[in-house]
Amino acid sequence: MSFVIRVVFAIAAGVLMSIAAVLLLYAPYSVLRDAMASGGKIHHSLLGAVGYLIVAIALFDVAKYFFEEEVPAGRERRTAADARRGLTKFVSTIIIALFLEALVLVFETARENVAEVKYAALLVFSGCLTLVCLGLFQRLSAATEKEVGPEPNDRPEGEDMAMDAKEPPSTGPGRLA
Repeated sequence: MSFVIRVVFAIAAGVLMSIAAVLLLYAPYSVLRDAMASGGKIHHSLLGAVGYLIVAIALFDVAKYFFEEEVPAGRERRTAADARRGLTKFVSTIIIALFLEALVLVFETARENVAEVKYAALLVFSGCLTLVCLGLFQRLSAATEKEVGPEPNDRPEGEDMAMDAKEPPSTGPGRLA
């Protein structure tokens, strides 16, 4: 079953990269097409192209995450720190895409309909909230890793028995006596 899951992630990553490549090609094409049709007035299509490029880069980054984290064999026994780093990279990509898209939306709405800027502000707020949640996740998971210590599979061979024999059970906060 693990092989099937890795194949599905590889196919999904390949499809995402293909869509991103099409967007990377379509963005300049749309600007050139609009420039020829409108006689050089392309400010609106440039903002649209920036939006396409932002989405393309985010898709490439998500596909890269799949290829690095989900596709390789033997990655099933990851540590909590590995999972935290992978999730942080993934969510960071989403946050960057949110902020860039919000910036484009601010410029578009400021030129067309200023009353609609509230939607861009909500997008900025959601990006900020996601960033705060990522920071909270980082802090809590790092604190948990420090409190719990390395996973048993992370200790060098032979150290399990030596550490268990030397260390008496702790009765500190959060531990049962």
